[in-house]
Amino acid sequence: MTTAPLNFIRGRKKRADELPRQPKPDWLKVRAPGSENYLRLKGIMRGLGLHTVCEEANCPNIGECWHHGTATFMILGDTCTRSCGYCNVVHGTPNAPDPQEPVKVASAIHALELSYVVVTSVDRDDLPDFGAAHFARTILETRARIPNCRLEVLIPDFQGSDAALAVVLDARPDVLNHNIETVPRLYRTARPGGRYERALSVLRRSREYAPHIPTKSGIMVGLGEQWDEVVSTLHDMRDAGCEIVTIGQYLRPSLANLPMVRYYTPSEFAELKRIGLDLGFGHVESGPLVRSSYHAHEQTQSYEASR
Repeated sequence: MTTAPLNFIRGRKKRADELPRQPKPDWLKVRAPGSENYLRLKGIMRGLGLHTVCEEANCPNIGECWHHGTATFMILGDTCTRSCGYCNVVHGTPNAPDPQEPVKVASAIHALELSYVVVTSVDRDDLPDFGAAHFARTILETRARIPNCRLEVLIPDFQGSDAALAVVLDARPDVLNHNIETVPRLYRTARPGGRYERALSVLRRSREYAPHIPTKSGIMVGLGEQWDEVVSTLHDMRDAGCEIVTIGQYLRPSLANLPMVRYYTPSEFAELKRIGLDLGFGHVESGPLVRSSYHAHEQTQSYEASR
């Protein structure tokens, strides 16, 4: 059941996804990808049979990031066991994980000579460890080839498993990221397989188990949340020990996804950044095109400089 706002037009109720599409503001327009380096990176990904969240989620920053030789690797296949209303990744029954995938990802990172990498995954609620060992192996295989490469992992909630979280943290990623995504009122609609308190608990338990590893999280706006709900969610994230936060505009990937209710303005994003910094976050990345892994290297550097 959707929580999209209702409007009364000619005597009947109309949902937001039936209304005329809002024109995209100038600050959200980006150049289509196609640079030489973008094509080179795409060729490496296809050659190794790898997936990236950049492609699967139709990220608007793919041209910029791939042009600069950075990408977010998506492990554990391309089929998710959950069906979040905002996400464009295919959901269903996934295949068994490729045991060579951690080696393939590490090989791609080595070939691209990357110094900072983000590794994420689909949800794998079908696996006993929810995919935690796959994350750990990817970290270890990468470090074996490029010892100085910094690794940020953007993990699922692992159904709240302490053991699974510990497996990832024991591999010593440089940053542990788990996105809150939206305000608690919209969880049932936007993230039916997730739980708001469980997501906060991932951040809290990570800080308790490995206080030396910074925690990071992100939210998107434009799904119909109220301003006070966004601010309250930032408070909750900070109380859970989150140290780096990203805030970006939700953009509807397809008509099958939840409708976008409104565009936030650059000044509103600037105000959310100010609020986040006042709350004590070490770094706040807030803007229309911000995504969890967008400029991830710079986010971590900024956080470390603030300590």
